[in-house]
Amino acid sequence: MEPVRRVEGVAAALPLANLDTDQIIPARFLKRRREEGYGDVLFHDLRHDGEGNARPGFPLDDPARAAAKILVTRRGFGVGSSREAAVYALIDHGIHCVIAPTFGDIFAGNAVNNGLIAAVVTETDAQALLEAVAAGGRASVDLETLTIVAGNLSIDFAIDPVWRTKLLNGWDDLDLTLSHRAEIDAFAAADRTRRPWAVPPSSPQRI
Repeated sequence: MEPVRRVEGVAAALPLANLDTDQIIPARFLKRRREEGYGDVLFHDLRHDGEGNARPGFPLDDPARAAAKILVTRRGFGVGSSREAAVYALIDHGIHCVIAPTFGDIFAGNAVNNGLIAAVVTETDAQALLEAVAAGGRASVDLETLTIVAGNLSIDFAIDPVWRTKLLNGWDDLDLTLSHRAEIDAFAAADRTRRPWAVPPSSPQRI
């Protein structure tokens, strides 16, 4: 995973609360292989009627928002099932940051493991951002300073500090563990001295 420090570009406002993972990507599309991509089915059933025709007015279907990198929405984004494909669909569509007052816990964990920022803001700031993005269309999210700028609006956001560290460094869980290699080695050495009886004997060499 590549390090993520700043996301800047077109932003889209999606003023809906409690968008669950089935709305982000309907279950019937999960049969696709990962390499086929999921970007074209992001929010499929919100964007299309029962006949498959595009519903008018969906923000991401606005040509001016088609290349959106940032999505601003309301509380409860990504609640529901644990499907990681919900994050894949956003990333494959080109969205690298979602801003909301709250997220589904599993969705937020999947987001960081795929390089997507799940930025938490207050309800008041979310509303202000929705209005700013609808009016201006661009925003920047700085993971180092934990700030979001949209037009004349500048606000702070929150993210779990461990997740922030992983994103800034492009680390997965194994990389995060290995970043503590010195402390792990020191603990293991001290433990061998303190509890030598707990160290398993070396396997005999075969001749």
